Amino acid sequence: MKKTNAAFAAIGSLLALSVATHAFAADKPQMDMEKCFGVTKAGKNDCAGATHACAGQSKADNNGKEFLSLPKGTCERLVGGSLKSK
Repeated sequence: MKKTNAAFAAIGSLLALSVATHAFAADKPQMDMEKCFGVTKAGKNDCAGATHACAGQSKADNNGKEFLSLPKGTCERLVGGSLKSK
């Protein structure tokens, strides 16, 4: 049960970071961004993938082919985050 709670907390933190990052990025369009693969939740990806043509259409959590746009340096700090598609 404790592992499940920890997983839910980690997922919630990631989603909060994603929302905060996008809100901040909208205010600062000149900020350097990078694609972070393998950290998206189902339906929360930023762009088209190999199996769909639009943002928000990913079917599985933490798919290595889906990405979020995050400020440079953030992806490497996230568990499962990768700068390259898996």
